[in-house]
Amino acid sequence: MASSRKSGRSRRSRGVRPHVSTGRDDKVSALLAQLEEEGVTRAKIGGFDVDGVLRGKYVSLAKLRSALSKGFGFCDVIFGWDSADVLYDNAKVTGWHTGYPDVQAVLDPTTLRRVPWEPGVVAMLCDFRDGSGAVGHPACPRSLLKHVVQSCESKGFQPKVGVEFEFFLFQETRDSLRSKNFSGLTPLDGGMFGYSWVRSGQDSALMRDIMEGMADFDIEIEGLHTETGPGVYEVAIAADSAVAVADKAALFKTAMKQIVHRHGLSVTFMAKFSEALPGCSGHLHQSLWQDGKNAFHDPKSAQGMSALMKQYIAGQLQLAQELTALYSPTINSYKRYVPGVWAPLVAAWGLENRTCTVRVIAPNDPKAARIEYRQTAADINPYIAIATSLGAGLWGIEKKLSLPAESKGDAGEGGPMAIPRTLHEATALLAKSKVARQILGAEFVDHYVRTREWEIRQFDRAVTDWERQRYFEAI
Repeated sequence: MASSRKSGRSRRSRGVRPHVSTGRDDKVSALLAQLEEEGVTRAKIGGFDVDGVLRGKYVSLAKLRSALSKGFGFCDVIFGWDSADVLYDNAKVTGWHTGYPDVQAVLDPTTLRRVPWEPGVVAMLCDFRDGSGAVGHPACPRSLLKHVVQSCESKGFQPKVGVEFEFFLFQETRDSLRSKNFSGLTPLDGGMFGYSWVRSGQDSALMRDIMEGMADFDIEIEGLHTETGPGVYEVAIAADSAVAVADKAALFKTAMKQIVHRHGLSVTFMAKFSEALPGCSGHLHQSLWQDGKNAFHDPKSAQGMSALMKQYIAGQLQLAQELTALYSPTINSYKRYVPGVWAPLVAAWGLENRTCTVRVIAPNDPKAARIEYRQTAADINPYIAIATSLGAGLWGIEKKLSLPAESKGDAGEGGPMAIPRTLHEATALLAKSKVARQILGAEFVDHYVRTREWEIRQFDRAVTDWERQRYFEAI
């Protein structure tokens, strides 16, 4: 089932579209009749938590009708536990003190799509509401992004975003991963084969299932290729409106885990799987449009960069340090912040410069002028990362910030604009950030800081394989 959103590109319709009718009940009835006619028997409905995990359930078409008409209850424990389903001991939005009640979930019909690998099943995403049901829940990432987009649109801009992910594939099942304790894994392919026709051709059946499966799941892939490393690939998801592309990016990671499972494989989107190999990036391509024109392009500028584009970049750079915890959410994220693995180490910008936090691309092209935000890795929650980078750029426009000098060549490391190197350091900066609360909301930032502080404490108490190997005999 294709979403009703358009990516701005011509593509064939996949699946049915909801009938247009007058009245909410009429629309719901028409849609359900259409689904039944096409042999749909059930739906998967749900939404994403702070860690980017899709939480949901199967429902009958009768329940889907009810949920579309009046929403449905969903236990708010999804905002009260971590990615391993361990309860936070410091959350305020929910907990034992609230009894973990239901939060209201409201389905977004524009996200309706078929699940190609599950015949007879459609999927739909929801937004979570607060206790009154009137506004977004303070811990709901999708509601957060919608809020930032609304702010952007109120200023007359329409954001356009594309997402790239790198990921590692392994000849492992979900069972073998755990039996091996996630170590000594066999990659899909051996050797270093960046942009390899040979390797992707040898894995052509898998490539076909990814490309066609994602297309039928309404995720338009512009490119898919091997990267340098054993079993590592990169995908480019076509640009779309900010919320639509965040949906697609978040669903891509979930869908990949299902598609590769059917091939007896596993995938990881960790920022840094191995100390011996480059990390997995999660770059965000961004531009603002106004009255049908790219507001980042100015033909009168020597470089083609509009004043608005410069202010947007300046905002992102000035806030990069205090917002890093939102871009780099895990302990592992910071293993990528080392020299020589294509991750920026200072807040800097440059024309076509891949060592910078912000790479300016094609500024003289009125259609393609954009930035590539390179600080983010594949472990991002797309809703949070896009909301944060977009909000930082809008803040720069609001403050009419001046763009610092361009970085040419290697942007380097260290100095006053150095990116935080640990989640502890990044979370402490976010906790003190007044601007973060201004652009993202105090309740969300407070909850997010608490979740990262919890994550840090879980790591601090862990005894790692590195420690055992280094100290067990020698000390």
